[in-house]
Amino acid sequence: MKFIHIADVHFDIPFRKLEAKGLAETRRLEQRTAFRRVIEYIKEKNIPYLFICGDLFETEYIRISTIEYINKQFETIPNTKIFIVPGNHDPYIKNSYYNTYNFAPNVKIFTDKLEKVEESEVNIYGYGFNDFYINAPNNEELIQREENKINILLTHCDLDGAKDNDIRYNPISRNTLKALKFDYIALGHIHKQMIDKEIVYPGSLISLGFDEHGKHGMIEGEINEETRELSLHFIPVDSKEFEERELNVNDIVSEEELIETINQIEFNSDRYYQIVLVGNRKIEIETLKILKHIEVTNVLKIKDKTSLEIDLGKISQQNNLKGLFIKNLLEKLKEEPDKKEVIEKAIEIGLAAF
Repeated sequence: MKFIHIADVHFDIPFRKLEAKGLAETRRLEQRTAFRRVIEYIKEKNIPYLFICGDLFETEYIRISTIEYINKQFETIPNTKIFIVPGNHDPYIKNSYYNTYNFAPNVKIFTDKLEKVEESEVNIYGYGFNDFYINAPNNEELIQREENKINILLTHCDLDGAKDNDIRYNPISRNTLKALKFDYIALGHIHKQMIDKEIVYPGSLISLGFDEHGKHGMIEGEINEETRELSLHFIPVDSKEFEERELNVNDIVSEEELIETINQIEFNSDRYYQIVLVGNRKIEIETLKILKHIEVTNVLKIKDKTSLEIDLGKISQQNNLKGLFIKNLLEKLKEEPDKKEVIEKAIEIGLAAF
């Protein structure tokens, strides 16, 4: 049997970090394009099963027009059986579209109660979120597989996640899942792809930010009905990647020179960039101000990780107001090292004022 496994699409997420460059709507359109590529691939290859393992949409922001778009895509693959488990961003709550919208007849939406769907060659088990935080079920509630059939489990969970706090995203241990001996365990929630034999996170369908580098897409899987051998391969569907570029500012002596340097860098049009400034700075750096003057639209963020190129120890020994100012702030830095960035900025602004 063949299947496609996706998760964490997050339809209608605001993409606030892209708004400054006017790219939030562009990214939402790219999100739709990626989803449509999944559907078109299923149609082209006649894939009989689609597993969507949580966070298909953002409950807080989802529009009915987007739900209708999703459902129209489902209607184009009537011979594919679609199984959805709600996640922590799209839980099966009273006013959820999962509960109120009439999806296509080939769509099965699981609730928080573990349920088994019997197909001719496979049993598909699934359960999802009924709130924005849930605990994992007791081990005895997880049904053991049937020996004479392929058995697949779908859920949205925090694998090996914390169990000792109030914010719980269905934390399940890897060992608990492995002990079930399912042929495939389709998960969602972690946005980075992870494959541990039969336990699989496909990662988010598209990258949602600079903490999600690399390619994003879907998992195509096949399980041999006789040998139960599992074969998997990843298919990228996201048209853009998020990338960080480091820029050393050691030799830059003015804000204008920094802006010109960034504008002269060659950037790929199929990526979104975050410029990380490193080294010892000789100038005050206002990242938002600099970003406004960057000509390349797909440079979305500038992050300042530089240090001041000043002998603060020597200045602190001066018998004047400047020396006293620096001495007090250096003592503050020793007391509260976690506030290094704030204190260094105060030093920079203070020295400029002197």
